[in-house]
Amino acid sequence: MQQPPPDVPDPNRPSSEAPAEGLGGPSKEHASGAGSGEGGDRERTVHDVIAALQAEVADFKDRWLRAQAETENVRKRYEREKEETAKYAITRLARDIVGVGDNFQRAIDAVPPDAVERDAALKSFLEGVTLTERELLNVLERYGIRKITPHNEPFNPHMHQAVMEMQRSDVPAGTVVQVFQAGFVIEDRVLRPAMVAVAKGGPKPAPAGEVQNGQPSNGEGSSK
Repeated sequence: MQQPPPDVPDPNRPSSEAPAEGLGGPSKEHASGAGSGEGGDRERTVHDVIAALQAEVADFKDRWLRAQAETENVRKRYEREKEETAKYAITRLARDIVGVGDNFQRAIDAVPPDAVERDAALKSFLEGVTLTERELLNVLERYGIRKITPHNEPFNPHMHQAVMEMQRSDVPAGTVVQVFQAGFVIEDRVLRPAMVAVAKGGPKPAPAGEVQNGQPSNGEGSSK
């Protein structure tokens, strides 16, 4: 018996194995769009990371600069305090020493001038006390301590302590006409103000800085 011929596929008939368009996966256009969107997101993420890192670097730099400035301020403050400590470390000792020095001046003032002329021993003793006081003042000056006796100088409330006023018409008002106790300064600070009597009732004082008796009037008191 004759066998029937095998089926020949018809080329015009669609194959059931070929995937229908739109069912087997995304089209080329869809795949391309998805890829570009993914790349854009990735690019934005990189830019965000770079911006965040730059902001962090700027913040750290600002903190570092502030720390450097604070360190410099601390160093300068330490140097200033160290210098002031070196200058004024002997303030308490100096205050006691100048009190002892006052006794030399009291001893000198207590000797009557005419008694010195009559008694040679007393004259020698007085000279010795005077030399001792002078040497004490020289030693104090080597450590930045100076004596001020502002007689006939304008009253300076920062360096002088007025204990009384005296009626005087021959000197400008506010002039120191008597020094009861000399003052002392250590470097640029007052160690002890001078105790003085101030004139009143006289003419108005000259403007600050005007030359008086050949010397500028500064009101700081002369050092001896």
